[in-house]
Amino acid sequence: MKILYTIAIFSLSFYAVLASPHVIKDDDYPITEQPLSKIAIHRSVLALHDEASIKASPTVLGLKGQDIEWVTVVLTHPKPSNDDWIGVFSPARFNASTCYYETDDSMQQVPYICTAPIKYAFANYSNPGYAKTGKSTLKLQIINQRADFSFALFSGGLSNVYPKLVAYSNFISFANPKAPLYPRLALGKSWNEMTVTWTSGYNINEATPVVSWGVIGERAMLSPAGTRTFHQNSMCDSPARTVGWRDPGFIHTSFLNNLWPNTKYFYKMGHKLANGTYIWSKKKYSFTSPPYPGQESLQRVVIFGDLGKAERDGSNEYMDYQPGSLNTTDQLIKDINNIDAVFHIGDIVYSNGYISQWDQFTSQVEPIASVVPYMVASGNHERDVPGSGSFYDGNDSGGECGVPAETTFYVPAENRAKFWYSADYGMFRFCVADTEHDWREGSEQHAFIEKCLASVDRKNQPWLIFAAHRVLGYSSDYYYALAGSFAEPEGRESLQKLWQKYKVDIAFYGHVHNYERSCPVYEEQCVKSEKSHYSGTVNGTIHVVVGGAGAHLSKFSEINTTWSLYKDLDHGFVKMTAFNQSSLLFEYKKSRDGKVYDSFTISRDYKDVLACVHDGCEPTLF
Repeated sequence: MKILYTIAIFSLSFYAVLASPHVIKDDDYPITEQPLSKIAIHRSVLALHDEASIKASPTVLGLKGQDIEWVTVVLTHPKPSNDDWIGVFSPARFNASTCYYETDDSMQQVPYICTAPIKYAFANYSNPGYAKTGKSTLKLQIINQRADFSFALFSGGLSNVYPKLVAYSNFISFANPKAPLYPRLALGKSWNEMTVTWTSGYNINEATPVVSWGVIGERAMLSPAGTRTFHQNSMCDSPARTVGWRDPGFIHTSFLNNLWPNTKYFYKMGHKLANGTYIWSKKKYSFTSPPYPGQESLQRVVIFGDLGKAERDGSNEYMDYQPGSLNTTDQLIKDINNIDAVFHIGDIVYSNGYISQWDQFTSQVEPIASVVPYMVASGNHERDVPGSGSFYDGNDSGGECGVPAETTFYVPAENRAKFWYSADYGMFRFCVADTEHDWREGSEQHAFIEKCLASVDRKNQPWLIFAAHRVLGYSSDYYYALAGSFAEPEGRESLQKLWQKYKVDIAFYGHVHNYERSCPVYEEQCVKSEKSHYSGTVNGTIHVVVGGAGAHLSKFSEINTTWSLYKDLDHGFVKMTAFNQSSLLFEYKKSRDGKVYDSFTISRDYKDVLACVHDGCEPTLF
């Protein structure tokens, strides 16, 4: 039997049509590959050249506590070509001794490289004349990922049948590769709880994870943390189970309870060693605790889908995989003092089975997620694997089957493998669905959605928000229109009566990589004629597609639907601002400049929520 090392090609969007005259297939969508999947690394052959060399410096990183460093890579090749490329490997030893075999077969050739690099760059990236001179110097950004690093020079291109290993570098490493890093805040299951999740190289038999925290100016408290990880045999398919595997380290979560509302707290993560000493994060972080449910104060929430990750050093940019990711990230960082919470509704990293990318994503969003709660939802690129219980049968997760997502990020779900949950933030109630599990009427999730919508006290939390990854409401996406559904088939049919009955204000979706806003709509009919200001009774839900945060953009249909008010084929995100229980501002901002390109306001009184509307009336005695 052959070892199952398959480099898979993944579509950015997969749709399984349940009942439609046109079945949407993977090949309906333009193929955009995970950059690392282009590399046929398992077919590499040894072609070392005595006059070729590659050197990396500095050899020790993070001497001042940094978790990100720029590394200089100097290379020489006597037979250069524009197809030459440099792979960054971590751990630094990347030969057959590190392989995971699904059978007992031995390696096929020397060197047998069975682990993809964590990133790559073409040798001519910084020197267009490299093919003539054979010399180049690159600056690559390296983050602490709990192991050492080496750099290898290959010739013959990325997807050559047999990439040739020409030279490899010295090893470099961070001063403390196990350090606690990349904190991610999340709302807990109660309003006065904040969770802190981080990554380290310390297992619990080596050190005890803790968080030191408290109000600025007062004595700090210590709270314990739980520790989780996952293993290669937890992955469901290739490449996550084969060439894409990398040890994720240990994921720790601490629950900070009994917080005072709207209070600034500081915190730092640490590990108590067996000898009683502590290893602390080099940075001291802070956050503002959530407001009490119903509390009237300025509350600002950002929401988007499909962000993904990108490289600031220009590496991994084959086909420009996530062209908007850094712009969106940087706009949020720039405005972080005016943001209270973030909801990232699926397609988080687009790692697609290359586990190293989860560290790189948490590093990218650390300036956001360490300051405000960063709430995530499950998308097809986190969950879907055939035969794994996902609602759709594609392999868009690259074999991850939800495990890295539910381990790396905390969500206040009863069962994190079932990624649906409710979250309260002041005057907001969020009901977050998991479109990768059955949401149809009669399902467990459908019952949850109704309970979440029905249980909110609209006097105190007037702003009721539904969020999901795939579009269950309305979208003018080209392929949805081609199927005739303008959404996931059975989405509206299963859920619109709940949205109407409980008077959901806004429903948000990702998955489709553009921006679109509908009118307040019910049963495909606009129920209000206004476009920029809404007041009075809640007799329809506004549906918003906001899946253009980072990934390649998705084209619109040429069909002009009556319910679509605003479309934008660009990268962006939404910001909602609740001023009080009667006034809400909605803004769509482009990631390129942070300016507002679409907006509306809602003004209403409590009686407007209580009012009887079509399919949204409480029963009466007479």
